[in-house]
Amino acid sequence: MQAVEITAFGAPEGLRLAQRPRPQAGSGELLIRVAASGVNRPDVLQRKGHYAPPPGVSDLPGLEVAGVVESGDEAAMERAGIRVGDRVCALVAGGGYAQWCVAPVGQCLPVPAGLSDVEAASLPETFFTVWSNVFERARLQSGEVLLVQGGSSGIGVTAIQLARARGATVIVTAGSDDKCAACLGLGAHHAINYRTHDFAAEVLRITEGRGADVVLDMVAGDYVARELSCLAEDGRIVIIAVQGGVQAQIDAGAVLRKRLTVTGSTLRPRPVAFKAAIAQALREQVWPLLAAGTIRPVIHSTFAAADAAQAHTLMESNQHVGKIVLTWSA
Repeated sequence: MQAVEITAFGAPEGLRLAQRPRPQAGSGELLIRVAASGVNRPDVLQRKGHYAPPPGVSDLPGLEVAGVVESGDEAAMERAGIRVGDRVCALVAGGGYAQWCVAPVGQCLPVPAGLSDVEAASLPETFFTVWSNVFERARLQSGEVLLVQGGSSGIGVTAIQLARARGATVIVTAGSDDKCAACLGLGAHHAINYRTHDFAAEVLRITEGRGADVVLDMVAGDYVARELSCLAEDGRIVIIAVQGGVQAQIDAGAVLRKRLTVTGSTLRPRPVAFKAAIAQALREQVWPLLAAGTIRPVIHSTFAAADAAQAHTLMESNQHVGKIVLTWSA
């Protein structure tokens, strides 16, 4: 099969199309003939040599795919209600940049009605991440205020729509007025250009001094102290990336006085059972919203798999709104 390899750590040009043996599904797994592969920032980190796959996982990048089930563990597939020939999308720990990909059955979901393979491939990584962190870990409730850092990212456009659909007020930050406008068009109630405004002051102004109940933070670094300053009482920060650095200072007194929580998580190394539970929750509570068109995938660009380097260059430029997807010819 064809696959995109990391031939050298560093620049996007290190991504090259190559021939690899077709993988074989093992116990509890199925084999997908891949039509489209989502591109995510962890793929960029892996390409740079900063995010190695977990032990035993393919060295190929790619954390989400969509396509057709070709074979697999029949008993596991029967329990999950999946058959050979079904269109599915899947979260994987690696190996997604390839024409065939093995995935745990529990991490596969049916393609929502009406969605293309490209749209389906854009779903797993961001929807699993947002659901797990915003709704399970940070316990966002209807009527609360969510602040999303990086509202125009793949994670951001997912968080906006899910939080709005579940009754939260959504405030986002973005790096340009155009990106802010795009976030508002997706359902954000307020958008802050962080290059021209102090987001912490703006959150307090918007909430009339109360602050946000939950912050979804992909920056960390010096953002954490500023986020603490604009949290409501009993507020929660959930950190899912450290683009601004791993070191942060906090006002411990504010944490005590306002009973604040600072937490975070990574998804890739978690066990299959954990991810399967997220998949089940998504299937029950979110997939109907996608099928109904209440929330929708946001695709910025698609690239042929051979042009994966161009896709990564776009990702690193931060000029996109929503998801970037690779496509595979039959």
